[in-house]
Amino acid sequence: MKKLIGILPLLILFISCIPNKSDQAGFFSSFFNKKQPVIQVALLLDTSSSMDGLINQAKTQLWKIVNELATTSKDGMDSNIQIALYEYGNSTLSVSDGYIRKVVPLTTDLDLVSEKLFELKTQGGDEYCGAVIQKATNNLDWTASFNDLKLIFIAGNERFNQGTVDFEAACKAAIKKGIVVNTIHCGDYQEGINEFWKKGADLADGKYLTINQDEAVVQINTPFDDEIMKLNNSLNKTYLSFGNEGQKKMERQSIQDSNAQQLSPSVAVERAITKSSKTYNNASWDIVDAVEEEAIELEELDTESLPAEMKDLKVEERKEFVEEKRKERLAIQEKINVLNTQRMDFIANENAKSEEAATLDNVLLKAVKSQAKQKNFSVKE
Repeated sequence: MKKLIGILPLLILFISCIPNKSDQAGFFSSFFNKKQPVIQVALLLDTSSSMDGLINQAKTQLWKIVNELATTSKDGMDSNIQIALYEYGNSTLSVSDGYIRKVVPLTTDLDLVSEKLFELKTQGGDEYCGAVIQKATNNLDWTASFNDLKLIFIAGNERFNQGTVDFEAACKAAIKKGIVVNTIHCGDYQEGINEFWKKGADLADGKYLTINQDEAVVQINTPFDDEIMKLNNSLNKTYLSFGNEGQKKMERQSIQDSNAQQLSPSVAVERAITKSSKTYNNASWDIVDAVEEEAIELEELDTESLPAEMKDLKVEERKEFVEEKRKERLAIQEKINVLNTQRMDFIANENAKSEEAATLDNVLLKAVKSQAKQKNFSVKE
């Protein structure tokens, strides 16, 4: 506040030099009302019996996608990344709901998204694209600002016009709210056009994309991976759970580490990179993040809410302990990010030797980067 008071006379003088009063008001409003830019991505995945390859690509590439999104910024501020997940076309789902389920609402809880992706199972059913787009448009907590980036990615391989909900009306309703609909046909390009996937994207300012859902995602191991994973193990030791759900969520973090490792070492590394970014925030259960976000006051936490290593500490000792963990975490994250810069250079050189695969991550990220630029986001190439 003191800094603001100090610059206020200069600010007033600057504004007074702007001749148009409406421009003065606009500058004043934008200066004091800047908010963190938001990128919201809803993934609508076909989980009918033929789509195991798609689900596997989504699980394998989640952390790579998040890491790319985390490099975006606007007006000098990092983006707030929120992801939602729907499944559709699965015969085990309710007929009355059109074989559609909201698996995860728009959230910054990336471990939750990963957990739910790993729980998805495929089973034959009817795929109602119009209905799932309509539900995602109406039932998710989209930001009201047209300056934020709001994207739907719907992926599947059956006709886009199935069901009683008109896909054209659903796509038009989405873009009216500033929600861009991108369609990903798992199959032949022309076949997707014939089955209205391109038309759906065209109606909502989106991109029509195609992938080979059964293509194995190329995993590139690098000389830096082992050190990054050692640092990730050290990073995990800086987390301090609190509250009734804290221990459960810490266990979920560990399980998602294991899930990533089981897919491949490079997926585990991508997850470690995510955990070293601002996008990965656990203020709902981790004391270090919660104190940083001013979401809790240490002196107000009862002893039973604290992790074992803090139960016998006095208030001032608690603060010192948490601060030590915060500094330790920052140092580890910085080391991981330095190694990742070298890792990405290595991967870029390897990728230059071969043609880019038509997989979910590649087509999705190209679309996101293009559409982010249209909203004046800065995007790392």
